[in-house]
Amino acid sequence: MGKVVLVTGAARQLAALFVRRIQRDPGVDRVIGVDAQPPQHRLGAAHFVQADIRQPAIGKVLAEYAVDTVVHMDVQGTPLDPRGGSRTSAKETNVIGAMQLLGACQKAPSVRRLVVKSTTSVYGSAPRDPAVFDETTPAKALPSGGFAKDAVEVEGYVRGFARRRPDVAVTVLRFAHILGPAAESPLAAYFSLPVLPTVLGYDPRLQFVHEDDVTDVLRLAAGEPRNGALTAGTFNIAGDGVLLLSQCARRLGCPTVPMLLPAIRWSRSVLRSVGATDFSPEQIRLLTHGRVVRTAHAREVLGFTPRHTTEETLAAFAQGRGEGLLQPRRLAEAVDRLAGLLAPNGNPAAGKQEEVPHHG
Repeated sequence: MGKVVLVTGAARQLAALFVRRIQRDPGVDRVIGVDAQPPQHRLGAAHFVQADIRQPAIGKVLAEYAVDTVVHMDVQGTPLDPRGGSRTSAKETNVIGAMQLLGACQKAPSVRRLVVKSTTSVYGSAPRDPAVFDETTPAKALPSGGFAKDAVEVEGYVRGFARRRPDVAVTVLRFAHILGPAAESPLAAYFSLPVLPTVLGYDPRLQFVHEDDVTDVLRLAAGEPRNGALTAGTFNIAGDGVLLLSQCARRLGCPTVPMLLPAIRWSRSVLRSVGATDFSPEQIRLLTHGRVVRTAHAREVLGFTPRHTTEETLAAFAQGRGEGLLQPRRLAEAVDRLAGLLAPNGNPAAGKQEEVPHHG
C-alpha cells in the first residue's frame, strides 16, 4: 500500500496544483483534498471531502481514510473569496483550524508525517532587523497582527504537537512571497496595481519563490527521505537572489508613487474600499524595511534547491500579468538616462542602481 495524503485548503489554486502533482508520485496511493468550500479547480483523480477543519469532523476524515501524511496548506493571508470573506474568518481558519487539525492528528495513530505551509513573515520587518534571517534568528519585533501573527501562533501549536507525537515527522516550510498564476497573496495583488504606492525614502529588499518550487518542495517534504536527506525540521524556502522594490517596479513596468506613511495608510482604506488590495500593517512594514532569509539549511539538510531565482520568479509573474502602464525596457532606459544626468561628472555608471548581491 502506498501513501494516503490529505491536503487542506484544496479549494485554493495553489493547493489544487499541489494535489494534482502529488498524485504523480509513485509512492502515493491516494490523495484526499479537504476544504470547507468546493473547489473551482481540477483535482485530478483526488477524492474531495467538503469539511471545515475548524470542526471536530476532520478527525473522522483522518480515520475513515487511514491518512498517514497530512499537508496543511490552509494557512492563508487572504480569504478565499475577498468579496465575501473577512479578516476574522481567515484568522479563524488559520488558527482555530490548525488547532483542530493538530488535535485530530494527535489522536490519529495512522498519521506519520505532517507538513505545514508557513511564511517568512514570522520574522517580521523592523528597522533593526539583521541583514539576513536564518531559521534560528529571533525576530527583533514579533508581528503584532494579521497573517504573520497567525503564522507565528500556528507554528507554536505545531511545535507543541511535535513534542506530543515524537513519532510523527514534522516539517515546517517558511515560504518567501509566492508568485505565479496560482498566487493568492496581498503582495501579488499589490504588484497587480497599475501604479505602486511606495514609502518615501525606503527601497526594501524582497525575495520571491515560484509556485512550481512551492509544489516541488512540498512533494519532497511529504515523501520519504532520499539519499540520506532529512525531511523534518523548519526550513526557509526562497528563490536565490534579492531584488529591491524599485527594481521590481521597473521589471513590471509599473510607475511608483512615493508617499509618506500617513498617506499610505489613507490609501490603504481607499484601495480596500474599491476591492483592489489591502495594505495591512505587516505589508506596510515589509514595503518599508523588507526581509531577506538564508536558504542554505534547505539545501544542506532537506536537499532542495529552487529551480527559479527571485528575478526569474518575478519575470514569470510579470509575463502572466501582462504589460504594465509602461514597457519595462523603456522605463529602465528612462531611469538610466535620468541617473546619467544626475550622476557626478556626467558619468552614467555612477548613477545606476547596483544589483543586490545573492544570498545563499
